[in-house]
Amino acid sequence: MSYETYFQTEREAQLVELKEWLAIPSISALSVHKEDVNSAAHWLMDTLKRAGLENIEIHPTAGHPVIYADYLHAPGKPTILVYGHYDVQPVDPLHLWTTPPFEPEIRDGKLYARGATDDKGQVFMHIKAIEAILKQEGTLPVNIKLCIEGEEEIGSVNLPPFLEASKDKLAADAVLVSDTALLERGRPAICTGLRGLCSLEVSVNTALTDLHSGSYGGGVPNALHALVSLLSSLHDGNGRVAVDGFYDGVPDLSPLLCEEFAKQGVNEEKIREALGLEQLYGEEGYSFVERVGARPTLELNGVYGGFQGEGSKTVIPKEAHAKITCRLVGDQDPQHILDVVEAHLKANIQAGAKLHVKQMEKARAFNIDPSNPILQTAADAFGKVYGTRALFTKDGGSIPIMESFSRILKAPVVLMGFGLDDENLHAPDEHFNLENFDKGLLTIVEFLKTV
Repeated sequence: MSYETYFQTEREAQLVELKEWLAIPSISALSVHKEDVNSAAHWLMDTLKRAGLENIEIHPTAGHPVIYADYLHAPGKPTILVYGHYDVQPVDPLHLWTTPPFEPEIRDGKLYARGATDDKGQVFMHIKAIEAILKQEGTLPVNIKLCIEGEEEIGSVNLPPFLEASKDKLAADAVLVSDTALLERGRPAICTGLRGLCSLEVSVNTALTDLHSGSYGGGVPNALHALVSLLSSLHDGNGRVAVDGFYDGVPDLSPLLCEEFAKQGVNEEKIREALGLEQLYGEEGYSFVERVGARPTLELNGVYGGFQGEGSKTVIPKEAHAKITCRLVGDQDPQHILDVVEAHLKANIQAGAKLHVKQMEKARAFNIDPSNPILQTAADAFGKVYGTRALFTKDGGSIPIMESFSRILKAPVVLMGFGLDDENLHAPDEHFNLENFDKGLLTIVEFLKTV
């Protein structure tokens, strides 16, 4: 029986099974759902056992458990470690869901439920692809390990220590991940880079209290003026970050990467119109797709202080605040970036104002050379099933744990995603296009049989 026929025969039963998992509200961020997260982990263990995997283990952490399983009966063949997560995002605002988030429903060829695309649906495909090969051929063409966690949606805080402690158990020739998206329907992509991240909060203080602008205006520092002046110093007139040392570790764009970006055929005018903008903006000398995928940024996420109520109030604020995040690329060190930004702020603070900086989250960028043979094999697998070979992309977002896998296990990471950007992950009415469920199963099988 061909794999296409096999999956057509099993499709209904597989979707019923997936709906069972999606019905478990495994929201890792909310303590009230701790037992639900645990239930989702045990459901996964039972499913892995039925699929034919071995050495299935649940590893407790300081938070939610990590599930491990393997099938190691292909001596001399590569070992592939499949990573994914079984936790999901909160569902608020609930009233914006067409159907309840944990009552899965198929409408117009799409499976609606929290976790449908991020990431239970995509993890489930790997399990079913492995099960299909075992049922069809009695063994696997490669060695398989699985590491499925329950804390990705809260930053994977307990996974790096697990990776460090389990390096031998998890050793692999490649890490296979499905937690990303196609470029668009029918156009597969393999992500070769995810930006890193660091963040900080800035506070500026002046007098002991807010002051009357009639009595003190023009004679004392204004916290808002000082903050706005400080923040405006962070960029030059060409959209480039004006912080000494900010671009340390940023690589030049390679000809291969520029070629892959060009192949995407991104229509900047269409993006501008869809966003209702008069024009796009960013670092001069780079296209939109280069700016958001392969260049670092420094963004103001919130600026606040002073009177914000109705009408006017002639006040000189004593304090003002800003939240800043930086997206990082290449070998940028998040701690170095935080330090140079803080040094810049301290050097440029207005006389009479006091500055306080709170450094916060840090995550390195993930990068892999698209010429890596295993990525080329993955691109070919997409091509055989989708009829068009996968393009290599850079994603402007961050999945911090990808860098940890690459660094700790010293293995290439293959980001072979089957979602679509419009599937409302993290939002109401999250869904998964079943066209990509069907094609994804075949693509995973093709990859495992040819890697």
